Amino acid sequence: RSSDLVEYRRVLSVLCSRMAEEAKRKAGYAAVDHHVKNNQAIGIGSGSTIVYAVNRLAERVKQEGLNVVCVPTSFQARQLILQNGLTLTDLDRHPELDVTIDGADEVDSELSLIKGGGGCLTQEKVVAGCAKSFIVIADYRKDSRNFGDQWKKGIPIEVIPMAYVPVTKTLASRFGGVAELRMAVSKAGPVVTDNGNFLLDWKFDKVHNWSTVNTAIKMMPGVVDTGLFIGMAEKVYFGMEDGSVAVREKPVH
Repeated sequence: RSSDLVEYRRVLSVLCSRMAEEAKRKAGYAAVDHHVKNNQAIGIGSGSTIVYAVNRLAERVKQEGLNVVCVPTSFQARQLILQNGLTLTDLDRHPELDVTIDGADEVDSELSLIKGGGGCLTQEKVVAGCAKSFIVIADYRKDSRNFGDQWKKGIPIEVIPMAYVPVTKTLASRFGGVAELRMAVSKAGPVVTDNGNFLLDWKFDKVHNWSTVNTAIKMMPGVVDTGLFIGMAEKVYFGMEDGSVAVREKPVH
């Protein structure tokens, strides 16, 4: 019966989302347990997976009396740090970080990342770039061979508002696909980043040399930064469906 089918789908969806949340929690805990030590300055990423890492960090600070300071990558990360009673700092005071822990929207076989689904890609890239090691946490749904296998929302690109039309046109003519201005949900008009800029989501239509494309997009006038994180991640912790955590390291060429 159709009502049974609807109920079955609902239960399945609840189970899948619970499994994904548990996978995020395991990945977050593993990264904090393996990479956080006493007297560190830590970059705190943004998004849903990072919540579990910050919870674990707060637990370890209480249990072990760790002395750590945290640099946020967004308004959300700042709130998380404060809500968990952790010490907030910034890159003015701590321009060199020991470790940054952040999530990703997709991870390819080279450990390149697409980030920025939550709209904080520029700060995330700055904070990741200031860290001696950049550790990524994700659930099994983010693990891909090639970009676009799992993540269908495109590559986010932060642009200053006056440049969004020229950049949209240039992207399509040079690299194909289509770039769309990201629209807000509970506000009329576009999403505005923490930096007061707009976001384009570029839905590419083929696999590119991402390092070359990333550099070319960054050179376009008006582009602030891209959601392509190439050669930055040292390790990725994937929470798996069976409850284990898989670790992938940057391939050596």
